[in-house]
Amino acid sequence: METLNFTGRNVLVVGGSSGIGNGIAQAFRARGASVTVWGTRKSVQDYATSEGSDLTGLAYEQVDVSDERSIEAAAGFSELDVLVLCQGVVLYERAEFKMPGFRKVLEVNLMSLMACADKFHDALTAAKGALIIVSSIAAFHSTMGNPAYNASKTGAYGLTRTLAEAWARDGIRVNGIAPGLVDTKLTKATTDNPKRLSASLKKIPLGRLGTPADMAGVALFLASDLSAYVLGQTIIVDGGLIL
Repeated sequence: METLNFTGRNVLVVGGSSGIGNGIAQAFRARGASVTVWGTRKSVQDYATSEGSDLTGLAYEQVDVSDERSIEAAAGFSELDVLVLCQGVVLYERAEFKMPGFRKVLEVNLMSLMACADKFHDALTAAKGALIIVSSIAAFHSTMGNPAYNASKTGAYGLTRTLAEAWARDGIRVNGIAPGLVDTKLTKATTDNPKRLSASLKKIPLGRLGTPADMAGVALFLASDLSAYVLGQTIIVDGGLIL
């Protein structure tokens, strides 16, 4: 049996409408899984012209993860084999130094992780499934202009370890991915600025930006039997940036 064959498996990617989450969702679909993604827009058609969005073959549901009631009202699963939590937002121009911005980022990037994990705990238990939390290398160093983003990703890193220990007895394997600089809409402040991009690339030993496909490969590993004895780990996928 092919280890990375997910035929017959149910996968939900929260934040799977674009960027890293979309790359992960399409990777699971390409390997036979039935994949649902959550996004912020009303319908699939609203992503038709969006860069980094490919919803071909994916089921879609609009869910505002900053609102716990929206998460609670979303469709459930009797069994869920893989839950990928890839939701994320970042605010620039020092908006995160004020409480409205700080709170908004924490609600999306951290609070919703626990709300989603709790919602699907029983479905993951029934399937003896895998939970993958996407954080960031921001969890391992300061991010001068983004205190909320940093705090949320550091929190996600800690949550990954704690849920892994708590839920292993339920048959759920919890692990994480910490992406480095990946070319998505969240990193446009760097990737669309030639000077900042050049400076960033000089710090990456592999000499290039990461891609959603790079992250997807690690997600497939963490959801497969290849990682059957891996628990509570957050794998850094950054081309060597923080070495």
